[in-house]
Amino acid sequence: MPDAAPTSPAALELLQDEAVRFTQELIRIDTTTYGGDDPATWGPGERAAAEYVAERLREVGLEPQLVEAFPTRTNVHVRIPGADRARGGLVLHGHLDVVPARAEDWSVDPFGGEIIDGMIHGRGAVDMKDMLGMMLAVVRHMMREGITPPRDLVVVFFADEENASQHGSQWVVEHHPEIFAGCTEAISEVGGYSITLPQREGGQDVRAYLVQTAEKGLAWGRLRATGRASHGSVPTSQNAIVRLAEAIARIDAHPFAHEYIASVRELFDGVTEITGQGWDEEDPEAFLPLLGGARQFVAGTLQDTMNVTMLEAGYKVNVVPQTAEAGIDCRFLPGHEEQLMSLLTELAGEHVEVIIDYRSISVESPSTGPLVEAMTAAIQAEDPGARVLPYCLSGGTDNKALSTLGIRGYGFVPLQLPADLDFAPLFHGVDERVPVDAVRFGARVLLGMITRC
Repeated sequence: MPDAAPTSPAALELLQDEAVRFTQELIRIDTTTYGGDDPATWGPGERAAAEYVAERLREVGLEPQLVEAFPTRTNVHVRIPGADRARGGLVLHGHLDVVPARAEDWSVDPFGGEIIDGMIHGRGAVDMKDMLGMMLAVVRHMMREGITPPRDLVVVFFADEENASQHGSQWVVEHHPEIFAGCTEAISEVGGYSITLPQREGGQDVRAYLVQTAEKGLAWGRLRATGRASHGSVPTSQNAIVRLAEAIARIDAHPFAHEYIASVRELFDGVTEITGQGWDEEDPEAFLPLLGGARQFVAGTLQDTMNVTMLEAGYKVNVVPQTAEAGIDCRFLPGHEEQLMSLLTELAGEHVEVIIDYRSISVESPSTGPLVEAMTAAIQAEDPGARVLPYCLSGGTDNKALSTLGIRGYGFVPLQLPADLDFAPLFHGVDERVPVDAVRFGARVLLGMITRC
């Protein structure tokens, strides 16, 4: 495996400075996705961010293309030819949009992109404008330095990931699959960050970087209970709200068994090897505190889940309604989709209809191979002695859409994080932030990985 291309100290400094600056400037572009199909709720932010990205790419001689499912839902892509065009290409992708942020809940302006105490603050700081900033900085560095990637590099900035990707990666894959012609692997979000593990007795703490190799699938839908409308003063055994409440109680009380897919077992075994602390299949929760900032992500991958998230019923206090609805979010491990949907129907009962509005597949990719080796080498070049371990993500990324084209996806946003940073809750959380040094580190690692793979 060749070493990363040499670069001057000044060029390396510019790479890191740009990664930080681009992260800040992208945060300042409000790309909130509110959800729904009403164009009035979309806002101009994604288009503005797409134009910003495209202009940064044009400044170094590239010719990015913009494609839209609808006006303002803008996606950007560019292909950089590799040294060996016969090899399968690599897709480097991220999403431009963010979830909403209520300013009154934050201690700083969520779209200010301020640096405070060594942290870049703002909506999207970790999800995922830090990665977008790194991507832009790395591509510009490669163009300035005349670095040719070993294989074709397809760089994509998607819209709409936070609203199920219907106007982003899903639409691009369906309407413009030629963008990804010849590509075999992809890199995106929610992986590559570090956790700090206590080594066996007498040893120093070890940083382990978690590469996301699998994602749970999801099904979003509604439980619709039906009954008989009646006057609020009349006894009834056909109250739709009660039937819905009973279904919710059954779903909430259902005990899901722990199951361990390959990436979870590899993660737990790797942590045990480093720390000397074993894990118990019957009580994995006792092991989770070792995982620090990744704990919540990992906890969500030990079993299937069904969570009720919204309620809607009734229109007047003295009227028993004939229908009542609840929103439900189901997440399933690879291979569990059909059994989870059957279980949901059973628990809902005869008077409650299960309506699935959106489904997204689960994905798994190999935890070994040249690309993972390149990630590991790039990490260890910057952090000697570090370990790289696979893990499964309880949420989802745009890698799901690319997987329908046969492209294997990984989460790799390389961030060297403080040991005490509770990282997972920052995603979609209040006062979202990322360390400046982590972004600078990530830009160096991302460059090293691309030039090695």
